[in-house]
Amino acid sequence: MTFEAVLFDCDGVLVDSEAITCGALRDMLEENGWRLSLAECMAQFVGHTVRSRADLIERHTGKPLTDAFMDEFYRRRNIRLENEITLIDGALEAVQYWHAQCEGRIAVASGADRYKVEMMLQRVGLAELFKGRIFSGHETPRSKPFPDVYLAAAAHLQADPTRCLVVEDTPIGVAAGVAAGATVWGYAPAGANPEVLREAGAVHVFERMRAFRLNA
Repeated sequence: MTFEAVLFDCDGVLVDSEAITCGALRDMLEENGWRLSLAECMAQFVGHTVRSRADLIERHTGKPLTDAFMDEFYRRRNIRLENEITLIDGALEAVQYWHAQCEGRIAVASGADRYKVEMMLQRVGLAELFKGRIFSGHETPRSKPFPDVYLAAAAHLQADPTRCLVVEDTPIGVAAGVAAGATVWGYAPAGANPEVLREAGAVHVFERMRAFRLNA
């Protein structure tokens, strides 16, 4: 199949950010009475916005999830990301490949806030390849697993969503791509469980970003 556009998730697909973000969150949750290992925190929160898990946080901490908590989380998260963010191995080559294949019709469609996405892409050298084509689930009526952010990206590119290829690394993100009508490929690096992506609707799962090609 020839795709009109390729829509990339950001965290865990382009940038190795999920452990960094969850590390900042884990520390704050422990300070508020909920002790988790990093692995446990990632299992609970990767693919979700923190606010979407408010009930879970409030149940375990016994405290309301306040704007002050979120402001402090964003502050700590941003400091750590600015200092520690790295590119997923092979992501630059994959983005360059699809940029050429689709004549520039590529976009980032992330569930994260715009500041975080733009800052990370700038830090790892991908910002220019996605200039003017970065979409945040914080700016759509609903974030993932709803399709809104992918539909917004496809509309901006004037691409039929059913002719778009989405690449995702979480079941929630895969569900969003499927709900948009796109073809979804799952990225499951070594150590990840590819089956959860297939079960969510990914039609193909690959382990190395360098393998993200039409003939993969």
